[in-house]
Amino acid sequence: MKNHLIIGNPISHSLSPKIHNFWLKENKIDGCYGKSLINENEIQSIIQKIKDKKIYGINVTVPFKQAFIPFLESKSEIVKETNSVNTIFNKDGKIYGDNTDVYGFEKSITKNKVDLKNKTVLIFGAGGVVPSILSALKNLNTKKIFLSNRTFEKAKLIKERFNFIELIDWGTVENCDFFINSTSVGLKEHENLGLKFNHLVQKKTFYDVIYNPKKTSFLLEAEKNGHRIINGRDMFIYQAQKSFDLWHNITPKVDQKLIEYLYND
Repeated sequence: MKNHLIIGNPISHSLSPKIHNFWLKENKIDGCYGKSLINENEIQSIIQKIKDKKIYGINVTVPFKQAFIPFLESKSEIVKETNSVNTIFNKDGKIYGDNTDVYGFEKSITKNKVDLKNKTVLIFGAGGVVPSILSALKNLNTKKIFLSNRTFEKAKLIKERFNFIELIDWGTVENCDFFINSTSVGLKEHENLGLKFNHLVQKKTFYDVIYNPKKTSFLLEAEKNGHRIINGRDMFIYQAQKSFDLWHNITPKVDQKLIEYLYND
């Protein structure tokens, strides 16, 4: 049996086991997919289990997208560019890491018919998924990207790798076309970024990488002010689809049956 895991902290919100177990069954693959709440000192033992083929593959979520990289023996060009990994498995005897978040974000943008060419973007947060978003935004030919993070030093580290972005102080909300919450604020009820958007006159688009809950405080506030909102559902689905393909060389279906199964419990 092929054992898979999603690794993170927190991890209870993750729908990865649900989507992957659905696809494993649909594609008649003898496997299972679970979730594991870990601390950073457990990474080495997880890697050893992949080497020993006790674990077939893992997905990595917050806060470990960078922490696993030193343990990789081989990695994709996207991992090298972003310094962020979310898919790891034993490939030809080596611990291999890839990044499917870039694909997932790009696919979610095109699926929702958002045209970001020559548009301005403001990203809140500087966590593990941000390099993937920046890589995708570069591919989508955005005009200008602003980044705002509570800890300015962390934002500066992102700029060292992606020098085309402009850093702005936390609390400053530029009049951009597209706003992204990349932080984990919103996973828990009543969490709020504490930012104000009521000065934005024209209709904008607000995107949250969080997909569970469907509407975070960030999106609810934007919706209340008449803006378009998109949650991280499609990014989640398409990064998962890409991971599944990397592991099993099968591109699983994304259809209404899957969507209903994921969200209509």
